[in-house]
Amino acid sequence: MGQIKRVGVATRYSDIVILDETAYFSGYVPENSAGESVARQTADILAQIDESLAEIGSDRTRLLHATLWLADMGDYDAVNLVWDAWAEPGSAPARVCVESKLAHPAYALEIRVTAAL
Repeated sequence: MGQIKRVGVATRYSDIVILDETAYFSGYVPENSAGESVARQTADILAQIDESLAEIGSDRTRLLHATLWLADMGDYDAVNLVWDAWAEPGSAPARVCVESKLAHPAYALEIRVTAAL
């Protein structure tokens, strides 16, 4: 059985759980842009993901999977414009994007990723 490391442990969840060489991230919501445009919220979340990846010694070229939940699937193209500018060419993770009711009405999206170390 592999070694488990938890980062940012709270009562209900950990920010990141690392098993061997794989990091499982909790969902990211806008920290500084809730209620703003979906493009701004997407950029905010992707910046958070970059920070968390750096914290564990990884980066966006090591992303394995991403799940995107959109409050409105009509925002899909706007999210993809920001995502495509952020993603490393040739390193796109497996990805799924669905419409979902989110935890707060000011959130346009939530993103969760899995990455290799």
